[in-house]
Amino acid sequence: MKPYSESCDQNRDPILEVISPLFKNKKSILEIGSGTGQHAVYFAEKMPHLTWHTSDQIEYHKGIQEWLTEASLSNTPPPIKLNVSEDTWPNIKVDAIFSANAVHIMSWENVVDFFENATNLLPSDGILVLYGPFNYNSQYTSESNERFDTWLKQRDPNSGIRDFEALDSLAQKGGMKINDDVEMPANNRVISWKKC
Repeated sequence: MKPYSESCDQNRDPILEVISPLFKNKKSILEIGSGTGQHAVYFAEKMPHLTWHTSDQIEYHKGIQEWLTEASLSNTPPPIKLNVSEDTWPNIKVDAIFSANAVHIMSWENVVDFFENATNLLPSDGILVLYGPFNYNSQYTSESNERFDTWLKQRDPNSGIRDFEALDSLAQKGGMKINDDVEMPANNRVISWKKC
């Protein structure tokens, strides 16, 4: 049985509404932390002009491939093995990178490596897009996000909701500037940066 995430079905249309114009003139996307693979097949179907590269740690590949095989789309190559800190990033041409609900699962060291490698891979005018919960000025945006952060840290002390300012600093270090920050349902955001 394919892996399934209810939240992917719930958030896919609001995310699509925001990323469609961002990716309108793009050709190739690398998704970091593809998880079940649900987002990949949905977005690749809705944006057929894109090649949508999935990636994740090897233990998730079987589930991702099941979704890709069932969808049978021409624009979704096989998943790429990628631990953002331990693996060599793929030598592929992409003009956008997308990641949903991943940076709060990673350790901070992983997040630093993620931004460094992502900004190195992207060309000028390339775009980096993150979806998920974020803090601002070290403050939670909701009580539910505070509870979620407590749960994350109990599960793994190295994880947790990240501060926008810290992420923006990493993006700027990699030659990127903030493009947009959009409020989403369930106290989430879509934040995008563009490479200068």
